[in-house]
Amino acid sequence: MNHSRAVLQMDVFAVPGDRHKGWYLSLMAPNTKGPEFAWLDPSRLYCNSQALADCAKDLLSPFQSDNIDLVVGIDAMGFILGASVATTLGKGFLAVRKAGHLCVATQGQNYTDYTGKEKTMEVRLDVLRPGLRVLLVDQWIETGGTMKATIQLVEKLGATVVGVAAVAIENTEGGRWIKENYKFSHCIPEELQSQIDGKYLESFKSFNN
Repeated sequence: MNHSRAVLQMDVFAVPGDRHKGWYLSLMAPNTKGPEFAWLDPSRLYCNSQALADCAKDLLSPFQSDNIDLVVGIDAMGFILGASVATTLGKGFLAVRKAGHLCVATQGQNYTDYTGKEKTMEVRLDVLRPGLRVLLVDQWIETGGTMKATIQLVEKLGATVVGVAAVAIENTEGGRWIKENYKFSHCIPEELQSQIDGKYLESFKSFNN
């Protein structure tokens, strides 16, 4: 019943009276450009200030009793969500970048992204240290390669990963590895997880009307 109301709520700036967990997921837009692109664009929900605020709060909900010193966001869309989470939490934000963008000394980690391409993530050396407790944030976890590389970077520098947060964590091998080994949070109600794993949301139908 709640999901049906969310499907109809397609005005990007509208806010429903019933703001149940994940109400903002129907704001996400489907891929209209073909298989070389991701299957959806979650960033549309960030245009709605209440949606962005509620998404950040939902991601932080499981970590209310945890001590978090810093939020780490992953290049590039994880910067938007991670900065929002950091602001909500009242903590600082550290950007983990794709290789070649930082003009300071860095630690790198190779990985394979969701398209199968070999890439490298980098983090500056002058922030992370032993004893620092961090929350890792990305927009979406599909294969888990980018997040796993970020976890390795953080732990190489001695910091502790308190948890992992993303709008969605798909039930891939990499997604399951993260769920099995780290505390995690996402915004997907249980009844929608199968749609996420199937890479199609029923709410997409309203984009064709």
